[in-house]
Amino acid sequence: MVLNTPLEELIDTASNKRDDHWGNVITYSRKIFVPLTNMCRDTCSYCTFVKHPDDPDAKIMSPREVLLSARGGEKRGCKELLFSLGEKPEKRYAKPKRALESMGYDQMTDYLTDMCKLVIEKTSLLPHVNAGTLNEYEIMKLKNVCASMGMMLETTSKRLTKKGGPHYACPDKVPIQRIRTLITAGYCKVPFTTGILIGIGETLEERIEALLLIEKINNRYGHIQEVIIQNFQTKPNILMSKHPEPKLKEMLQTIALARIILNPTISIQAPPNLEKKHLEYVYAGINDWGGISPVTKDFINPQHPWPNINLLETMMKEIGFRLMERLTVYPKFNTQDFLSKTIRSHMLKHSAYLHPDNNLKELVTA
Repeated sequence: MVLNTPLEELIDTASNKRDDHWGNVITYSRKIFVPLTNMCRDTCSYCTFVKHPDDPDAKIMSPREVLLSARGGEKRGCKELLFSLGEKPEKRYAKPKRALESMGYDQMTDYLTDMCKLVIEKTSLLPHVNAGTLNEYEIMKLKNVCASMGMMLETTSKRLTKKGGPHYACPDKVPIQRIRTLITAGYCKVPFTTGILIGIGETLEERIEALLLIEKINNRYGHIQEVIIQNFQTKPNILMSKHPEPKLKEMLQTIALARIILNPTISIQAPPNLEKKHLEYVYAGINDWGGISPVTKDFINPQHPWPNINLLETMMKEIGFRLMERLTVYPKFNTQDFLSKTIRSHMLKHSAYLHPDNNLKELVTA
């Protein structure tokens, strides 16, 4: 049984499976991180990103601020613009609701849609949206103006929503809500990133359960391009500030299990800035480092700077791997089913990064 399999055996199996499909290439996306709003109706015990509306640092970025950030990233060679934002703050608090209304919007996803349009119209960047739980209408609206979307499943554990748990009183972290979004994104044919957060109180069995569920959903819809294995990081001024972080061994075990459980076409990634010994992740089966920004900090884990891309490339060479830049959309999703005509046309600005066998140009002009 996999639970009793020695770590060395898991890693060996996982790395062989990675090599068979991905070879010795480890990819990353050069991105600009845009935190559209840091207000949220959820209050996760491990989060330092979210600010209460009464906090002087709570804000919604203006179109001008979004465009300035985007152009700054474009000048530094970024191809991806990550929109990350708190979930539905206007449904809980008056301040964000009034702020949106003053700009002519009823809800945050409407404003987000227009900011994606702005980025496409004014820059060459490809928007990737991480807006949490979304319904079919919201997903289809965003699909027209963004290249890919993401939402961490985090966990399937209902225990963690009970009083004292990290997801207590967080309506968008009830597992069924996130599962619905994963399924709906598949139904809508959206290139999607998901993942699990380890070390927040879940068991190994629950991690495996979450990975098996992701695999089941992807088997039906084929839309999941990446699965992130992310380790909890303690931070000052959070409710879980004294909660122990997961050990490196747990991360390696979970990465290896993800590689073994999931379809080999799914990219497995882990953040390089959250573990000093992140090169160990390569041996455990990852093939991607995720988004790395040469411009903005990691607003979710601000105490952990991104690695230098040139240094990371050198480190990869030393262990026999090649670091390669990619777009936010993987080549297999460059089709008219998964991308809107607007996005496919926009992607031609990055034709050097498109798969040589891809017929994207033909699809756009058809």
